[in-house]
Amino acid sequence: MAKFIRRSIKCFGQSSDQQFKTWLTATCAAVLNVMIPCAAAIAADQEPAPAPSSTEAKPLRGAATTAPQRIWLNVPRTLGRLSAADIGLVINTSDPYSVEVGEFYIAARKLKPKQVLRVELPVKAVLTPEEFGSLALKVEAYFGNAAQAVALAWTQPYAVNCNSITAALTMGYDGALCEQTCAPSRPSLYFNSVSVKPQADMKMRLSMLLAARDVAAAKAMIERGVASDHSLGLRGAPPAHAHYVITNDKIRSVRAPLFPPPGLLRRFGVEVHVEETQALDPAQRVLLYQTGLTHVAKLDTVRWVTGAVADHLTSTGGVFDGTGGQMTSLAWISSGATASYGSVSEPCSHVQKFPHPQVLLLHYMQGASVIEAYWKSVAWPQQGVFIGEPLAAPFSR
Repeated sequence: MAKFIRRSIKCFGQSSDQQFKTWLTATCAAVLNVMIPCAAAIAADQEPAPAPSSTEAKPLRGAATTAPQRIWLNVPRTLGRLSAADIGLVINTSDPYSVEVGEFYIAARKLKPKQVLRVELPVKAVLTPEEFGSLALKVEAYFGNAAQAVALAWTQPYAVNCNSITAALTMGYDGALCEQTCAPSRPSLYFNSVSVKPQADMKMRLSMLLAARDVAAAKAMIERGVASDHSLGLRGAPPAHAHYVITNDKIRSVRAPLFPPPGLLRRFGVEVHVEETQALDPAQRVLLYQTGLTHVAKLDTVRWVTGAVADHLTSTGGVFDGTGGQMTSLAWISSGATASYGSVSEPCSHVQKFPHPQVLLLHYMQGASVIEAYWKSVAWPQQGVFIGEPLAAPFSR
């Protein structure tokens, strides 16, 4: 394991920032000893492409400014994924959106009555710890170990004090974090893990909001998720495209050193792009779009594949009631993505609090469902809310 940690630190570009090393030490312990050498395996499939001469990004707190060599990281080999039988659904009977979207999801994924929990919750952006505590007890009592993940059929509430509701439900509520939201938050044992049964293995029942701007957008998102199953990585099909974008917003581009090498991954039918621009315009067959800005322009020119994922590193992407003053993750869903992620309270620019660019893509391409791939990509997810159709699995077989 020590060898893997040293290799990983090298992949991060020999940063002098102790934060990267602390992150790796804390989270690599969650990576089991069954490893797939992605750097070698992917390189064998990849068409040569020149590495960018510079990321032009300055990681904070004294990190090295020299552009790192872009190489693929190692991730665990995973076999299997969550299916409809592994998921529970929670509907808020006080919320008409929740009732309609929940019933639609039951039909779309053919859920059985025992997989559905109906509760009464306040329809508001942020729950108090006491209000959340009641919900958490009901979820635990109803599902026990039967559900490895839950879909929450609403857009609000999205937070519990400074915690996201998805993290609070999966990892437990952390009130101490709210005293200093820029502090490191508790690490997720599920980060980059091999587990395909998180509740059974780690007592972590993954959660994701079926969140959208309105009922019609939520239903369209669910339909995209269902349609995406087994749809990518097919022989003879045109490639899907993963776009990693470095903007002129240096603070919000701190993930740039983590971006992978550009090139075509023949085995998966995915072409990776690392670009310096403010926005894609236009872009076809987009599978992944990661960037860093308060607002992302020209989303109407992006043409997504079903099952696409997208997120932007910014402070209030998960503040869905519009009070954050920044573009929310709901904009990605409205434009045609199937899943996204955003923070509900000020996280500062800790990269550990946002999806890791390579971990997200590599787990997704192995056949994981989108709820698994997204959750495995965030080391410190306490302030981040996951949204989308949880079971979307375009690379599943």
